[in-house]
Amino acid sequence: MASLGRHFADLPRTPRMPTLFVGHGSPMNAIEDTPYSRGWRELGARLPVPKAILVVSAHWMTRGVTMVHVKDHPVTIHDFGGFPDELFAQRYPAPGAPGYAEATIDLVKNHHIEPDERWGLDHGAWSVLIQMFPKADIPVFQLSVDLGRSPEEHFALAEELKALRERGVMIIGSGNLVHNLRAVAWGGGPAYDWAEAFDTRMAEAIAKGDYRAVVDAPKLGRIAQLSHPTFEHFFPALYPLAVADKADELSFFNEGIDLGSISMRSFMLA
Repeated sequence: MASLGRHFADLPRTPRMPTLFVGHGSPMNAIEDTPYSRGWRELGARLPVPKAILVVSAHWMTRGVTMVHVKDHPVTIHDFGGFPDELFAQRYPAPGAPGYAEATIDLVKNHHIEPDERWGLDHGAWSVLIQMFPKADIPVFQLSVDLGRSPEEHFALAEELKALRERGVMIIGSGNLVHNLRAVAWGGGPAYDWAEAFDTRMAEAIAKGDYRAVVDAPKLGRIAQLSHPTFEHFFPALYPLAVADKADELSFFNEGIDLGSISMRSFMLA
């Protein structure tokens, strides 16, 4: 094994990779032809091919520690219930990226990250990638969301990942800008006023480059509390913002609120 610090230093330089936030919504988007899955497929067809993909998914939650998966062959995790057998039969056999994972540990100096060999690819990762990169031939690794960290701490940790973009790593945050399963309108219907208000507030702040306002969003009172009874689906949005730079251009895609209380709004910085 290379000495500490060599994993990152040994990665070849590449053109800067785009960074994305994806509103992943229902895992059924993995197997259904929906406006959202079509959006993922269309985007994947025009994205540059990265050397590796780092996914920060709302569905890998830890507390008191941030972990990065370092195994060669991450398993496909079916971390949901009540869905058809066809969904449980899906596999996303992408290789892991242990070298890039170890480089991530090297790179982050001000926040402790531990290697993990037990996780894999949860549906926040594979349900999107199975549409975006269906060949499953790009190495993928995940970083956990430490629920013990504040939004400010997540943003600061993410800032330390920025150099990965210059080493061929596409950083994808996967969550939802509004996520309240308790309020889901399963029969369909219009978006709640608070869901539209929070989604619009975030879109405006992101478009202005006012990332401080996004970090402070949990302090917005009623609309924040209703949009996120818990914030694990919000934190991944901070990661692509934190690794952005002034040369990046912002584009939104898959805009819309599904089932009344799930924002599918996604964005790319490239």
